Amino acid sequence: MFKSFRLIVLAGVAGLLPLSEAIGQVDLQQRLTTQSSETPKSHSDALMGLHSGPAALPENFEMLKLTPGFLIGVHVADDSDFSGSFRVDRSGDINIPQLGQLHVAGETAEEARIAIKQKLIDDGLLRNPLVEVDVLEYTVPHVIVMGEVGAPGEYPLLAPTKLADVLAMAGGTTLLAGSQIMITHKAGKEATEEVPYSKQADTSVANHTIVDPGDIVEVKRAGVVFVLGAVNRPGGYIMQESGSLTILQAVALAGGTSYIASTRKIYVMQKERDGVVAEVELPYNRIVRGKTPDVQLHPEDILFIPTNKFRSTFTSTQGILAAAAEASIYATAVY
Repeated sequence: MFKSFRLIVLAGVAGLLPLSEAIGQVDLQQRLTTQSSETPKSHSDALMGLHSGPAALPENFEMLKLTPGFLIGVHVADDSDFSGSFRVDRSGDINIPQLGQLHVAGETAEEARIAIKQKLIDDGLLRNPLVEVDVLEYTVPHVIVMGEVGAPGEYPLLAPTKLADVLAMAGGTTLLAGSQIMITHKAGKEATEEVPYSKQADTSVANHTIVDPGDIVEVKRAGVVFVLGAVNRPGGYIMQESGSLTILQAVALAGGTSYIASTRKIYVMQKERDGVVAEVELPYNRIVRGKTPDVQLHPEDILFIPTNKFRSTFTSTQGILAAAAEASIYATAVY
């Protein structure tokens, strides 16, 4: 059974890559002959699955899940009444005469074979039937990768694949990638999985986390804190992967205060849940001397170090917000 399945996928995989909604039409004997003796005559031929050279198959392609649109061939030895070709409908079911509806979406061809065999036995139709299931036509499953990756988009995914490989397909993570990846599983009941991710630590989590066809992978952005005003390198700084960054650490990342800084009082601007920006005044000199505890910053906070001519440079909170919007982003905190 799986030998046939391997040949079917080989015939269709060349046509999968250009289209996310294509259907690989498979006539087994015709495809085998075409692969060995012909080359595609046109672009449309290639899209239908004709292939002139070897195709790279996923090592676990036998785990390809059936989805609506698949056409499977069922053969029950010595009883043709239950044999035939059956399309998986929008509900994920196939309808076999005398056997009725059977839900197969989310199952592999082997799992569907076992389910059909068991139903024949449970319904008292056959004692020990020999059942074979082949994939005759298949839709092109895909995965959506979004967020902080090099090339967000939709990518063909034939079978369950390691998260690390899925991220590589999308160009890897960007400098702004945070420590969390959200995977929304579409097969069966929708569920969301939160996966911890680190550029520095062992990648075993990404190598052991499996992404299924139809899933949505979102790489969350790391928190950014803006340090502006009288510092030597004003800009936005990515928070540590733990999400921790204090005022003293942020100022250090910005190269320290400049010689024109007025450090008696500094300001932290934070956005409230309603979108209103609140301004907090802090005694920076006392924090430096250890007389006042250091303050933990939050993503999107703006730390402003004034100068002696503060009013002549920034006359309002809006001026500081505008400066933050134009600030360069640095990844120093991550590396």
